[in-house]
Amino acid sequence: MVAGYDRYFQIAKCFRDEDLRADRQPEFTQIDLEMSFVDMDDVITVNEGFIRRLFKEALGVEVETPFLRMSYREAMERFGSDKPDMRFGMELVNVSDLVEGCGFRVFADAVAGGGSVRAINAKGCARFSRKEIDSLGEFVKTYGAKGLAWIAVEEGGVRSSIAKFFSEEEMDALLKRTSAEPGDLVLFVADRNQVVFDSLGALRVEIAKKLGILNDREYRFLWVTEFPLFEFDEEEDRWVAKHHPFTSPMDEDIEFLESDPGRVRSKAYDIVLNGTEIGGGSIRIHMQDLQQRMFRLLGLTEEEAHAKFGYLLEAFRYGVPPHGGMAYGLDRLVMLMAGKNSIRDVIAFPKVQNASDLMIEAPDTVDPKQLEELHLRVME
Repeated sequence: MVAGYDRYFQIAKCFRDEDLRADRQPEFTQIDLEMSFVDMDDVITVNEGFIRRLFKEALGVEVETPFLRMSYREAMERFGSDKPDMRFGMELVNVSDLVEGCGFRVFADAVAGGGSVRAINAKGCARFSRKEIDSLGEFVKTYGAKGLAWIAVEEGGVRSSIAKFFSEEEMDALLKRTSAEPGDLVLFVADRNQVVFDSLGALRVEIAKKLGILNDREYRFLWVTEFPLFEFDEEEDRWVAKHHPFTSPMDEDIEFLESDPGRVRSKAYDIVLNGTEIGGGSIRIHMQDLQQRMFRLLGLTEEEAHAKFGYLLEAFRYGVPPHGGMAYGLDRLVMLMAGKNSIRDVIAFPKVQNASDLMIEAPDTVDPKQLEELHLRVME
């Protein structure tokens, strides 16, 4: 777009250094498109048309458009995830105000420390055994939670290890807030907000799998918008780009770039299918002064910015059209359309957990002459 193209479409092979998961591979294929003189609505409209035609022609499935849209903040508050599975409910409920200063120190301390206490209502799951509930507690620990509190609602009252810490009025308030009825199991996590979101967001999906309520042939699409422009890296003690440094901030948030970076939302958007992100993109920055502000906020000096991205900043001097686009993970999309649970099932030569290729026995030793020609040397 900077070079003057009005629009383009490409299928590109990509390589990315990231942890392998069921839906990730270090080598994958993208469907990528970019357009000039567009806003977010234009990009979304084009891509909804693409998805509608793709599912009709490939699967014979009629997909209804427009897709539901939801801000990042709403997705996190309701589902604990920026890629929520919309095929079932079990939404998060914030009970922090009800337990502030309560007799259960785990809850009270989490709220006092700036965190929160949230719950999900697993309808009809009061029948879960103590062993099953304990296994759910171990599950959330993998997401940083210290444990899982629970209340099983039965016809004659409640069964819970934390009931003794609450008065009858407090317990009634918790059950009312979570819409709990006899037969329901209410599950709580108390911690920093991100830990609570990660834990309960994954737990609701885990319970849905246990209950067998997920239908692979039900396709629920969702656009998640207004992602934070920055996130704070505690290890480096600085703000970093949530997506990439060329993502445009929301116009009404530009004034907060220097004063309150955590408040700034971006013109970024992801398309989610059944709890899996299948694509994402953004409207890009096209003004030189705004791009330079972004680089400064990310800790790049003017010299470093010009050394790394001087060609781009120079081009911006001559006028660049507003532009944006997005890319799909082709393999991930095919995986979902084929009803598979692993991306390896739809890739001809998938990499295993340590990123090696068993079919072609790579990585392998390299002839010293090849290394010499490429000016490479093996470090012992």
